[in-house]
Amino acid sequence: MANRVELIFDFVSPNAYLVWWPLRELIKRTGAELDVIPVFLGGMHKLTGNAPPMIRDADVKGKVEYSMLEMRRFIEKHQLTKYRLHPKFPFNSITLQRMLYAADQDGRGVQFVEAMLPAIWEEGVDITDPEALGAAVVAAGFDAKDLFARTQTEEVKQGLVANTSAAVERGAFGIPTMYVGNQGEDAGTFEIFFGKERLGQIEELLA
Repeated sequence: MANRVELIFDFVSPNAYLVWWPLRELIKRTGAELDVIPVFLGGMHKLTGNAPPMIRDADVKGKVEYSMLEMRRFIEKHQLTKYRLHPKFPFNSITLQRMLYAADQDGRGVQFVEAMLPAIWEEGVDITDPEALGAAVVAAGFDAKDLFARTQTEEVKQGLVANTSAAVERGAFGIPTMYVGNQGEDAGTFEIFFGKERLGQIEELLA
């Protein structure tokens, strides 16, 4: 029985918000552990040749419309009625992702995600504005000055780059990607799942 979920994560993806809440409930039900792995989705796309679905599928008749239908169904099923498309989507998430990386170094990655997702995808905080982002980070219970300073260190910059490259080498190409396995096992033994629609399969593996 698997007991650990590793979530490849970037705040810029709407699906990162949508998958988070039902995934957290799934984790509680199964008693598994959750580990957030910060990456930069823009870098992941560059490394894999992938692109956001609305760009990638724009010329495929009916596909974007169907994707939106599936999103509405998912929102209704999981009662994610507070979700709002961010007014500046797609925004540059590099600073926010570096903050997440730094918070994760402190053992607070999950808490940072949990606190910042509503600010971004429910309240529409302008995370491209340092003052607005800093205020949201403080409201979330974090030291914004410290996290901003650490986003400029080579340790954090290169750490996020390394996470992104490692995720791609492992087979990830988009958000949300989840790996399910057992604590202490080699990464190669973890099962990969892509997309919020795979939560049922993940729960079967964890149960």
